[in-house]
Amino acid sequence: MGKVTGFLEIDRQVHKYQPASDRIRHFREFTLPMSEPEVEKQAARCMDCGIPFCHGPTGCPVHNQIPDWNDLVYNGDWEGAIRNLHSTNNFPEWTGRICPAPCEEACTLNLEDIPVAIKTVEQAIADKAYEKGYIRPMPAATSTGKRVAVIGSGPAGMAAAQQLGRAGHEVHVYERESKPGGLMRYGIPDFKIEKHYVDARVKQMEGEGVVFHCGVNVGVDRKVSELLAEHDAVLYCGGSETPRPAGIPGADFAGVHDAMPYLVQQNRRVGGEDIQSVAWAADPILAGGKHVVVVGGGDTASDCVGTAFRQGAVRVTQLDIRPQPPEKEDKLTVWPYWATKMRTSSSQAEGAQREFQVATLEFIGDEDGVLTGVKCCEVDDKRKPVAGTEFVIRADLAFIAIGFAGPISGGVTQEMEGQMALNVDARRSTNVVANDRDYMTNVDRLFAAGDVRRGQSLVVWAIREGRQAAHAIDKFLMGETVLPR
Repeated sequence: MGKVTGFLEIDRQVHKYQPASDRIRHFREFTLPMSEPEVEKQAARCMDCGIPFCHGPTGCPVHNQIPDWNDLVYNGDWEGAIRNLHSTNNFPEWTGRICPAPCEEACTLNLEDIPVAIKTVEQAIADKAYEKGYIRPMPAATSTGKRVAVIGSGPAGMAAAQQLGRAGHEVHVYERESKPGGLMRYGIPDFKIEKHYVDARVKQMEGEGVVFHCGVNVGVDRKVSELLAEHDAVLYCGGSETPRPAGIPGADFAGVHDAMPYLVQQNRRVGGEDIQSVAWAADPILAGGKHVVVVGGGDTASDCVGTAFRQGAVRVTQLDIRPQPPEKEDKLTVWPYWATKMRTSSSQAEGAQREFQVATLEFIGDEDGVLTGVKCCEVDDKRKPVAGTEFVIRADLAFIAIGFAGPISGGVTQEMEGQMALNVDARRSTNVVANDRDYMTNVDRLFAAGDVRRGQSLVVWAIREGRQAAHAIDKFLMGETVLPR
């Protein structure tokens, strides 16, 4: 714990943001870091609550030892804090920036709406570790002589590759895009996490012996059977990229797009890459001077909102079919679980018009097939349209951001046929079937982890699955393992 009476004496504080009028003018991160003494004071608020729900199954998926590193920060031991944090989380500078922090929801102090600023402290630990040079390659002392291929370099693939490399295996990561990072690089905007944090981890892993093969679309450019023949084990971490079908009439009008190609394009622009790529080839999608409508209420929808504002959108409206949640949850019935309550993301706070309990009936276009508006209506508690409530929102550009329905088509699952056909769960959006103990698929020596197995989820869950899959693969190859689950 931190200071014994810290939670009684110190008010909760988190880092501040640049004003919205300033931050929408660029794509860089806009959080204003807290000073070292301020972070140490926040860490001091961690209390001796007996049962730390923050790092149990209700809080942190990777089981970060939050009270431990809060105490280390409070006592000024930043090197010990990052060592402790790395024992459960390979990439705390990622999760410290983009995780929604279920740990804070589970904090005992959240019963009083003043949880410990866990996410802020976590980010500060990782940033301080980079500043002090504590994050450096940690190559294995000896080689096992085993070769492992990892398909996909998102959070799950990266976490698994780093763990397996440190166990002494020769690890090769195959990435479809031109640079490693997967969702972290191409799906999440730079204003939420700048990509030099991904580059730093790639460099660290290369120093540990991990080899990255970019521009290789496994299942298209290379067959899985070839990887299985050349490696002792293969881990499939392809993610969940197929957009969930919306079934909205008029979706073929010019100006209507799925969310992810839009986000990928802008991330490639910021990174100085050509917006045309094998997987996301499309004409430029730009919101400058346009009225934009975003269909969906999740993180991807919010990222579209923030990106549109930065491109110069005149107006951004976000449509959510769910009822507007209450401003405050009932702690006695919800805590320590994630509560449904009114939340406003930094992107929404930049000026988005939010419409709740609204269904998108159809996209409207002109005679040239160009989007001009979105027809909507109010819905009842069962999400059924309410007669007579129809209205039209002007739209020059619309994005559908209602989630993802499994691995991308034309890849690994389609390539593997006959006796090597992968089992998929059609009831769960064609996710690859593998359990969360050994992560084995029905194909010998082929494992699966992350969103391709679990379905779309948080980055922190992907890191957990990658770590656990690495544990399972190391045990499979060597008969025993010292890698943590």
